[in-house]
Amino acid sequence: MWMNLLEEIRKTEAKYGDELNPPVTDKELSNFNEVVLGKFPINEISSGYKKFLQTVNGLDFNGLVIYGLDKMFLEEENDEEVYGFIETNEQWHENDEQKKYLFFGDSDTAWYCLDVIENEYLELDKPSGTLMNKFDDFNTMLADALKFSLDN
Repeated sequence: MWMNLLEEIRKTEAKYGDELNPPVTDKELSNFNEVVLGKFPINEISSGYKKFLQTVNGLDFNGLVIYGLDKMFLEEENDEEVYGFIETNEQWHENDEQKKYLFFGDSDTAWYCLDVIENEYLELDKPSGTLMNKFDDFNTMLADALKFSLDN
């Protein structure tokens, strides 16, 4: 589902002479995976998020940001700025209340995250943290976020 939405975003960006970031390599993803599992209280990174990174390393479109690999993992720098997953999560985790979440992205009005205690994918109001939506998995959450950014 989200692949089709990402393709719409790719076409929109192309109209303005912009391109989406290239995908990450297997080596980059493997190194990233190892550090994330050592740093955050999860047993695995969602296969949907891995698939996203293997399609495009992060996204910044119409107010929606989906985090990509931090610069330290990249063999070649991207043309477009990437909001690094680890770096951004460390910033959000400065607030103790938010340490129970693993953040995958945000928009002007929402955070897209995983509640690591309940193992639920959530859309939270930004900045209050009020629950706005629950999702069955990462893919459904990403599709919802991409659809919202395309509709606005």
